[in-house]
Amino acid sequence: KKKKKKKMVKTDILKLSSKMKIMYWSDYACPFCYIGEKRLVAVLKQMKIRNQVDLRMKSFELNPQASQKIESRTDERFAMKYRLSLDEARSRIEAISKMGRDEGLNFKYGSTLYTNTFNAHRLTKLVESKGNSENTEKIENLLFDAYFGKNLILSDRSTLRNLGKKVGLSETEVDKMINGKAFSEDVIQDEKEAKERGIQSVPYFVINNKYEIPGAISKENLKELIEYAMQDQLKNSGVTTMSCGIDGCH
Repeated sequence: KKKKKKKMVKTDILKLSSKMKIMYWSDYACPFCYIGEKRLVAVLKQMKIRNQVDLRMKSFELNPQASQKIESRTDERFAMKYRLSLDEARSRIEAISKMGRDEGLNFKYGSTLYTNTFNAHRLTKLVESKGNSENTEKIENLLFDAYFGKNLILSDRSTLRNLGKKVGLSETEVDKMINGKAFSEDVIQDEKEAKERGIQSVPYFVINNKYEIPGAISKENLKELIEYAMQDQLKNSGVTTMSCGIDGCH
């Protein structure tokens, strides 16, 4: 006789007393951050729980000392950092770009124009301060696409102005932020928290301040971890649930 396959018991997140919280540290110059965030959102939408999850990006600069101006080509910088030949560097860069394209992203890592990302993070904080979560997610996607898709300079004032306009900011608001120190402390605090948590690379995801995911993982693994966190959250919420499994209904 064929063995019956065990049925997965699904948890209904709508029964949770509070939203699931997922925060993640990320930098706009990091290809795996873009890929990782895209996969996470795709999984949440596939599970039909995107609106039940409080998703928040936290700032992390891969190189806080990076120049405001372009000082090197991506392939040269990659080769130097990982001690590769230019051909080896280009091959790896293309492999990463393909990963991005496989997620449906316009991904041109090889021709990115690397500069300081501090003001890009500050712009995100400015948008976040307005209280519109859709615009916050939108500016994050716009900044990633500006860098990897359109190969724009993220430290450039005009780039930040134009992206700010797309989420309802005026040029004056963006200029005021760039010229002053507004939201600098917010970025610094995110990075301080990352240091306290021992985070040294990104992306770095934390679910419900309990389950940590260092790096961009597959959608399948993401889904498993999120389902596990959902079960745990529900168990600790005091909510009585009913479900059916291989051993019957309870």
